[in-house]
Amino acid sequence: MPVVMVGTEESRLVVLRGNSASGKSSVAAGLRERFGRGLALVGQDNLRRVVLRERDRPGAANIGLIGLTARYALDAGYHVVIEGILSADRYGDMLAELCAEHRGRSHGYYLDVPFDETLSRHATKPIARDVDEAQLCDWYRPLDLLPGGIETVIGADSTLHDTVDRIMCDTGLAHLPALDR
Repeated sequence: MPVVMVGTEESRLVVLRGNSASGKSSVAAGLRERFGRGLALVGQDNLRRVVLRERDRPGAANIGLIGLTARYALDAGYHVVIEGILSADRYGDMLAELCAEHRGRSHGYYLDVPFDETLSRHATKPIARDVDEAQLCDWYRPLDLLPGGIETVIGADSTLHDTVDRIMCDTGLAHLPALDR
């Protein structure tokens, strides 16, 4: 299958990964708020649970849909933030291919939160009514990093503000104008 390059040399692709309740969605929302228009959020939970209503399993349709959605947004002139648990064994190949085929700068971040802190944070979320500690424990994968050292690990001691600042600076989004769309 031929390689199809996506985005532009100016586009940014940010992949935010981590366990449940690690802060991925909050960081993604903070990036969008800080950047403004022109930054697309591609959320694993939205595409998998809401759009497709499917379970997270190897080879599931949401894996391809996440990649296609990110590619479409990049080609349409958006910067893209993909966020989700995105376990390395199921999503790693798709993410590696997407990053390799992105013409612009790609950045990966893994939000590393210990299980005890995950439990505390999870208890504050609406999904806590449906997902108990045993299920959370089954999902939890410590330092589930993608191969090749392509992710920056951000610890639980980094505040939301500091994490958003760091990613804005690392990616260069802090110095790019929002788009008038």
